[in-house]
Amino acid sequence: MSVVRCALGALGLLLIGVGGRQLAAQPDPYDVLLWMAGALVLHDGVLAPVVLAVGLLVAALPARPVVRGALVTGGALVLVTLPLLVRPGAPPNPSALPLPYARNLLLVLAVVAAVALAWVVLTRLRRRVRASRAGRQGPPED
Repeated sequence: MSVVRCALGALGLLLIGVGGRQLAAQPDPYDVLLWMAGALVLHDGVLAPVVLAVGLLVAALPARPVVRGALVTGGALVLVTLPLLVRPGAPPNPSALPLPYARNLLLVLAVVAAVALAWVVLTRLRRRVRASRAGRQGPPED
């Protein structure tokens, strides 16, 4: 086992200890534990099966690296903004949500999809141009 791997493992254990200490210092740690259990169920029961199903669907596409990149980017954007959007009630800080974040999220996701589509189209066009140039040159003569 490499030294870097051992150091990363030790760092991970140290951070788990820090998290456990912070959890124990909470006045009511049961709310945090309930949230963590809900996150675990949501991840393993919903998110992981959806990611696997989408991965199987994407595997047959010819442009799968670009589609995967767009899906990862879009998923990260949704995961970052979703807690702010689905939080019940008014935010405790009025400046927390001063803009229409739902609309902005949809706009950013549309831009991600448009960039991915443009990337795929440009890549195919570039391949066609290269193939036509190679075809015009013809096979080498003996």
